[in-house]
Amino acid sequence: MAGDEQGGEEPGVAPNIKYSRVLLKVSGEALAGEKGFGIDPPVVDRLTDEIIRVHQMGVALGLVVGGGNIVRGTIASQKGMDRVTADYMGMLATIINAMALQDMLERKGVETRVMTAIRMEELAEPYIRRRALRHLEKGRVVLFAGGTGNPYFSTDTAAVLRAIEMESHVIIKATKVAGVYTSDPVKNPDATFIPTISFHEVVSKELGVMDAPAVSLCKDNGLPIIVLDLSQSGAVAAAIRGEPVGTLVS
Repeated sequence: MAGDEQGGEEPGVAPNIKYSRVLLKVSGEALAGEKGFGIDPPVVDRLTDEIIRVHQMGVALGLVVGGGNIVRGTIASQKGMDRVTADYMGMLATIINAMALQDMLERKGVETRVMTAIRMEELAEPYIRRRALRHLEKGRVVLFAGGTGNPYFSTDTAAVLRAIEMESHVIIKATKVAGVYTSDPVKNPDATFIPTISFHEVVSKELGVMDAPAVSLCKDNGLPIIVLDLSQSGAVAAAIRGEPVGTLVS
């Protein structure tokens, strides 16, 4: 199963690494920063620095980014747009975001590949599992875009699916808060931080870590989730080393 084997499998990986193959899930809103919409280059610059820090540890790294900074399919459909059309628009937004990250990473000397669930060979490679695994083996950062390629599935579910297919040891969900709380800490200052929690509790208490299908996929495949604050410098690298950062869902 995805989470059963940890550490020591990737060539050149640092000896103090707990998770040597990782899928990082970043929300589209994270790319917008304080602007709230679109892509803020300074924010992308900081995010790619975090990605490079992990890459330099020798970790095989895949990345899924959402599209909520451009369009959210669920919200667009609630406002009257056809749900399938809205979801496809959201998938295209994730491809725009992946290309922005790719551009910044390659400017900084990191070799990358964008792989899309929706074919558009002029811009990126179509997602083929064996090819994606080979890119990881060659030390490239692989950005998985276009969601699952199907409407009605979130980018959280897409991230978990790709993590399982890539035989990742952990999925790290980078958010704007320190981890999982008993309620939304932005709305409730009395919310209590939870350092560790089970998959079952996340779903039964509706804590909003990921949508229920994504959490269920993780549970069924033994894939742990770490939820942490992306704005905390070095948090992703610390979590990969096995340090107590954020919340561990297992």
